[in-house]
Amino acid sequence: MKTAKRNIILASASPRRKELLQRLGLEFDIVPASIDEKQNDHEDAATYTLRTAMQKALAVAKNYTDATVISADTVVVMDEQILGKPKTMDQAEEMLRNLSGREHVVITSVGIVDQISGRSISATEQTLVYFQMLSKEEIRAYVETGEPMDKAGAYGIQGLGGLFIRRIEGDFYNVVGLPLNKLYQLLKEIEIRVL
Repeated sequence: MKTAKRNIILASASPRRKELLQRLGLEFDIVPASIDEKQNDHEDAATYTLRTAMQKALAVAKNYTDATVISADTVVVMDEQILGKPKTMDQAEEMLRNLSGREHVVITSVGIVDQISGRSISATEQTLVYFQMLSKEEIRAYVETGEPMDKAGAYGIQGLGGLFIRRIEGDFYNVVGLPLNKLYQLLKEIEIRVL
């Protein structure tokens, strides 16, 4: 049984996060956060995503006294380097060449600021992703679809990029950008019932 209606805000412009949150049957508004997302010196990827997710949630929550704000931050990490979103097609091709035939980690942190209870909670999920070997032609053809251009690591597992994934270890939805099980546990903690 669901609890009384809450004013829920997703602090993200990501269409993938919007779609995943809709799957839970929650009603929510979208208010993207505007923060400086620069990684601090000597900050590892998990610490960086956790800090950024919470900063996004806090930035939006300060404008709403009665809201529960959900935010997330996802990065692709290989050889301890964060692979962001490619700025050019050449950059996307280079990222995909580096991922080809190797494994990497996708890290997503979820932050929730509940103004009603005054609580802030967060958690991080990691998923290991194994790529097949890619030919130059496959890389070029994929980049020309445009799909890699707004994706961390230059691929989308839920789209054509999924063709290149041999297997994963961990939460599939984490790679999409919002680990549903982790989110579910956090929502239960602040007494937002999904089921």
